[in-house]
Amino acid sequence: MSDETATPKKTVLTPPKVLGIFALAMINVAAVLSIRNFPSMAMFGWECIGWYIIGTVLFLIPLSLAGAELATMLSDKGGGVYAWCKEAFGEKGGFIAIFCEWSNNLVWFPTVLAFIASTLAFALSPALGTNAIYLFVVMMIAFWGTTAIAYFGEDISTKFQNVGVILGSIIPSVLIIGLGVYWAISGASIVLPPFSPGEIVPTIDLSTIPFFATVILLFAGMEMAGFHALETRNPSSDYPKAMAISAVIIFACTVLATLAIAFVIPANELSLAAGVMQAIEYFFNALGIPGAVAPMAILITIGGVVSLAAWLIGPAKGLGVVAEEGNLPPVFNRTNKYGSPVAVLFIQALIGTFVSLLYVFLPSVNQAYWILSAMTVELLCIVYLLVFASLIKLRYSKPDAPRPFKIPGGIPGIWLIGGLGAFGVIFAFIVGLMPTGDFSSSEAFFYVVGVLLGTFLLAVPPLIFLKLKKPSWIETGNREV
Repeated sequence: MSDETATPKKTVLTPPKVLGIFALAMINVAAVLSIRNFPSMAMFGWECIGWYIIGTVLFLIPLSLAGAELATMLSDKGGGVYAWCKEAFGEKGGFIAIFCEWSNNLVWFPTVLAFIASTLAFALSPALGTNAIYLFVVMMIAFWGTTAIAYFGEDISTKFQNVGVILGSIIPSVLIIGLGVYWAISGASIVLPPFSPGEIVPTIDLSTIPFFATVILLFAGMEMAGFHALETRNPSSDYPKAMAISAVIIFACTVLATLAIAFVIPANELSLAAGVMQAIEYFFNALGIPGAVAPMAILITIGGVVSLAAWLIGPAKGLGVVAEEGNLPPVFNRTNKYGSPVAVLFIQALIGTFVSLLYVFLPSVNQAYWILSAMTVELLCIVYLLVFASLIKLRYSKPDAPRPFKIPGGIPGIWLIGGLGAFGVIFAFIVGLMPTGDFSSSEAFFYVVGVLLGTFLLAVPPLIFLKLKKPSWIETGNREV
């Protein structure tokens, strides 16, 4: 069935307009701002500034501007990247974009869940961090608890995220920044060499090129607020402001907090650290406040949970829109009286639970897990390449469509922004195929084949579903209450 084939629409309830500028900004901050990235970036010292600038120029700014234009242009459509890419490339393009964003989560969920559980262990007993039973129990409480919150719709989940992102991401970041400033002005020794402009220029060689994909995708998630266009009170004015606010908060907190850690902890200690809480523990012990470790662990745990919530809810809502339009079998086509796609939420929770079981209880699958992790990078690159391509194409195919927020500069401006973003994600896709040190030279070929094959298998289902699509997949009045 072709993309142009008319299909009856499922009758749906109009979602309440509950989101404003602050709520939208916090959705993006929750999705993007991650304290667990700070120590790994701090090991680069002053160079981390240069790396962050690269990520900002090639990804954060282009994606923020693209999201602002596309979301305000299509504010009457739900689905986020699905609606954007569908408008440009039809159902196939939109379906592939949202499915890749959703399927990459299925592998990513266990990593953030393990981070949540191991971080909470520092507030209880650090020894629990290696206990498989403890890890799995806490992971499941966080996963299914967040899924339950998503069940009650935008109003409840947004309030949870608003409070959680302040407690779990912004406050810890500000505390780390403040302590770093105190360390600097107190006359304590700063482990970084004296600052000079040349110090911030990244060293780019064969050993650091694979890191490029990580830097680019540090800011992945800036499109999350776009999934909530139908619930936004004034999308044409609120969305661009929210994108600007969230981008400033994310960049400032990320750069300054990373530098604060780099001031205190020697790079060799960071490179040997097993995780963010080891770095935080070192940081607070050096400052003479070891008692702050447990409260900080609780706050960072909250931050991990709200990050999980943002990624759990956003793509699920997008896939729910796909199901409502009859592009998925009826089993996916269930929403409740709060407008939540309960079937999609339940299915992804079941799959995430299964993958988490493997993650916790089968540590011998380390190399397979690295392949799965690399696939998440490749899948996200497909999503963002389609977004930037949609931005450019729609300026040609629908030049007169109302754009309450329009990237300045006309066609050259759109090619500059879309081109920068596309270059960044294409290069990230290529370097994302480079194997880690866990693979010998003889295994590298199978690693690349495995990543490409796995990425293909997780990206191709939309084409199969569209081929099998039937009018009966659209159901009317089948909403659960």
